[in-house]
Amino acid sequence: MTIHDAIIVDDERSAREILSGLLVRYCPQINIVEKCKGLKEAVEAIKKQKPSLVFLDIEMPNYAGYEIVSFFEEIDFEIIFVTAYDQYALKAFEISAVDYLLKPVTIERLKLSVDRFVEKQKLTNSHKSYTALKENINNSKLSKIVIPHLGSQKIIPISTILAFEAKEAYSTIHLLNGERYMVSKNLKHFENLLDENGDFFRSHKSWLVNIGRVKTYSKSKLTITLESDLVCKLSKYKKPNFEDLFKKRSGL
Repeated sequence: MTIHDAIIVDDERSAREILSGLLVRYCPQINIVEKCKGLKEAVEAIKKQKPSLVFLDIEMPNYAGYEIVSFFEEIDFEIIFVTAYDQYALKAFEISAVDYLLKPVTIERLKLSVDRFVEKQKLTNSHKSYTALKENINNSKLSKIVIPHLGSQKIIPISTILAFEAKEAYSTIHLLNGERYMVSKNLKHFENLLDENGDFFRSHKSWLVNIGRVKTYSKSKLTITLESDLVCKLSKYKKPNFEDLFKKRSGL
């Protein structure tokens, strides 16, 4: 069994000790080399200890945990955020492809996060994922998603997405520039992430479309044509809601 050095960062001593105790008891592959009460202290510890994993609290005095991207040119370690954030922020974590633990930390969820870390291959631009997370949390509306691509990670501004197309347990993301990316997430995953975005509409069991990118739609053929001439399906059951939404967005 490979042992991985880790650092715990939390301004509450009890939280540090509880998480440390759970890791010692249930995750023997993790070796805690240091426990820090603040981000600046943690930055020094990371540079000195060079851990492969950091458990990082989000809500701390002076600096939020996600601001760690400001202290490193390159993030060459994995981060598992520990948070008591609300539902909006949790979507920011998911849409930025960043793992998190919700306080109070449960044993099963902790073991799952550690297993994900152990299995995860080192990504060449993890720094971008954490930058996207910071932007998503700071913005009033989620602005970017991060997807795995060719052994790395790709940042996609949500405004450039035309539609998500379901293909069994996978989804194809169609972009404004004609690029397409297939990811191992079903359509419901993206529908849930973007349900408060306001720009996306589930037009069909196999399509989630950007309503702001609609060019035309056919009442007879039950199709929606988006920019770049991407043709999507429109369910007859969704047609009334789509027409109402389209009229409102078009100012009709």
